[in-house]
Amino acid sequence: MGSLFDALMLGILALLPLINPPTTVALFLALSSGLSREEKDRQARLTAFYVFLIMTLTYYIGEFVMGVFSISIPGLRIAGGGILCIIGGRMLFPQPRPTSRSAEDDEQRTSFAFIPLAMPSTAGPGTIAMIISASASIKHNTNFPPWVLLTAPPLIFLLTALILWGCLRASDLIMKATGQSGIDAISRLMGFLLVCMGVQFAINGGVEIVQRIIDSNLHRLPQP
Repeated sequence: MGSLFDALMLGILALLPLINPPTTVALFLALSSGLSREEKDRQARLTAFYVFLIMTLTYYIGEFVMGVFSISIPGLRIAGGGILCIIGGRMLFPQPRPTSRSAEDDEQRTSFAFIPLAMPSTAGPGTIAMIISASASIKHNTNFPPWVLLTAPPLIFLLTALILWGCLRASDLIMKATGQSGIDAISRLMGFLLVCMGVQFAINGGVEIVQRIIDSNLHRLPQP
């Protein structure tokens, strides 16, 4: 059991900086403004579930799926960056709210658990790249018994999702402290930060592509 505990701690400590719960909580506060407590709880549960699902599927079949569709990590970063820029722009320059909304409008407005909360805000390109890299290298790991390598990954993803869920549930405390004006300010700030993150994702993806092209051309040069 000591080996399992060590593996769980290593995995959680590696994932938490990447998923960055405080950023997700701030984004959750901005997107859930005006929703009922029940709807906020539902969105928090869905976000945690989607994060667990994304990380688990990425670990077991992510490398295979990306290979089948010829998707590279730089491509994933650029696509995620574009999504963040679009969502951030909408938060930075919000449209006037209509005086009356239908149930369909409410459903569309509150469908933010998967995009952008779960992906790419929480389980983004960095998290996916790290999980795929870990799944490829863990097969050669001899530091832990085989049963630990088999059971630890899903437990790590489950505990990480539960930590995120707890942070999102505590967001109401922050909302009570800031008030509606504070939430509006957080929304615009997070919109600006999301645009910056999206641009940075795209830049990182572009740099990786250029670096691969340079490395490929260097390998083709005749060796002295």
